[in-house]
Amino acid sequence: MKPTPVIAVFDVGKTNKKLFLFDEGYNIVFERSARFNETEDEDGFPCENLDSLKQSVFDSLSEIAKLKEFELKAVNFSAYGASFVYLDENGEAIAPLYNYLKPYPEDLKKQFYENYGDEARFSFETASPALGSLNSGLQLYRIKYQRPELFRQIKYALHLPQYLSYLVSGQAFSDLTSIGCHTALWDFKQNDYHEWVKKEGIAEKLAPIHPADATVSPAIAGTGYTVGIGLHDSSAALIPYLVSFHEPFILLSTGTWAISLNPFNQSPLTEDELKNDCLNYIQYKGKPVKASRLFSGHEYEQEVKRIAAQYGQDVMKYRSLVYDPQALRGLTSEVGGQRLEIEPDIEAYYNLMAHIVQR
Repeated sequence: MKPTPVIAVFDVGKTNKKLFLFDEGYNIVFERSARFNETEDEDGFPCENLDSLKQSVFDSLSEIAKLKEFELKAVNFSAYGASFVYLDENGEAIAPLYNYLKPYPEDLKKQFYENYGDEARFSFETASPALGSLNSGLQLYRIKYQRPELFRQIKYALHLPQYLSYLVSGQAFSDLTSIGCHTALWDFKQNDYHEWVKKEGIAEKLAPIHPADATVSPAIAGTGYTVGIGLHDSSAALIPYLVSFHEPFILLSTGTWAISLNPFNQSPLTEDELKNDCLNYIQYKGKPVKASRLFSGHEYEQEVKRIAAQYGQDVMKYRSLVYDPQALRGLTSEVGGQRLEIEPDIEAYYNLMAHIVQR
């Protein structure tokens, strides 16, 4: 039987790492999911296990090659933002993939805004709320002043989606969907890197910008597939809807972050919106996308772990609960005609869900 032509998409989230094979009708014909234990950076703060992630990409491509029922035509990557991989002259990663939740040093933050303007004005220019390490450009600023020797060794700082593409293509690129994701790197009015990026020597550490919808050849000749340069995950989620629909819409994207994306709102961000964690993304064609975010996926994961630990339960228990509105009020539930008391951990779980929804 003739093999089915497929494209492979690696969807790398903060928690779940997934691989999908799509056929020509965009049906999922194969999928795989994995989680990796975190490692620690030099300060003992948890961070992504870059070695495991790298190996999983190569292992997955090797596995696909053995599946004779499929013919791989293209590979692309979507991954979370606010995360750089630092490569040296030899193309090797020379630092941890620092966690965007890592607290940012107050002295560096003060120094930065004293040099480049108050937070409100700077946030407006870069469409990036002042978020410390979540502004990935400031991670490079931190390295320059806290680890100058490492900074000198960096040839390219690649956002995670572009690093994953680099593993397969051997070619280093930057991409607007990653640059435009609350990085504090991009001046939205000038449509260019912000002046601070050039003054601090950051721009020369960033690979050339390449079109988000372009493809390149893989590093290994004769594989028969092309490689995309990678996309920021939230921006990637927008693409099928932008291609398919012309009426205005808002896309709700859930995961570690719950994000609303409005590609049809072109009004400038207001000071009040920035204070409430609204921002602009850049979609794959280079146009701004207004967005708002809640860290509710992360909150859910941490709180479920806490509930399970407090009541001596396995977190898997809460993945298959049947919705029971009575539990929200701490009342009894009727199962099989019998009135049963709600277990305290179930009540706690439902209260958590109610809290997240009400936010």
